[in-house]
Amino acid sequence: MELLLIAFALAMDSVALSISNGAKYPNFKFAQIARVAFFYAAAQFIMPLAGYALGINFVKFISEIDHFVAFGILSFLGIKMIAESHREQDEPDLRLSTKELVLGAIATSIDAMAVGMTFAFGEINILYACSVIGLVCFALCVAACYAGKLTGEYLHSKALVLGGVILILIGVKILLSHLGVIDI
Repeated sequence: MELLLIAFALAMDSVALSISNGAKYPNFKFAQIARVAFFYAAAQFIMPLAGYALGINFVKFISEIDHFVAFGILSFLGIKMIAESHREQDEPDLRLSTKELVLGAIATSIDAMAVGMTFAFGEINILYACSVIGLVCFALCVAACYAGKLTGEYLHSKALVLGGVILILIGVKILLSHLGVIDI
């Protein structure tokens, strides 16, 4: 049960980004939604595994800069999304670039590396734990993309602005919590 709660919590940033992607690309078919969910779930699988493997010394380095990296990437993606909301498009682009997916996946899974470090201190089957985290993230991201599609159909460009603002706010939350300004 504890592992499921951890998986759910780790997936929340990816879920927010999936909602934004669904709103941005309302014509996505299941294969495209599965691609988005796969990228985010793969990162959620890999990052705890990497954290587990790298050991405690690397955590000290990463913990000093992870919030800046996450803030920068999420802010960039959010600003880009807001800018795209103001462009007139006859037919929306049906392809989310691999670069955008990789950047989003990294930004939303950095905290999973630190969780992987904590797994190293206990007796846990790391492959099982990472699999649960990845599968939960995949399922939640698929559902979130569909939720974003529904929202996007009704709100059009407003959904892009909202999604962009959400990404920026997630980045700000990560930055402020790691700097000790807020306690979340």
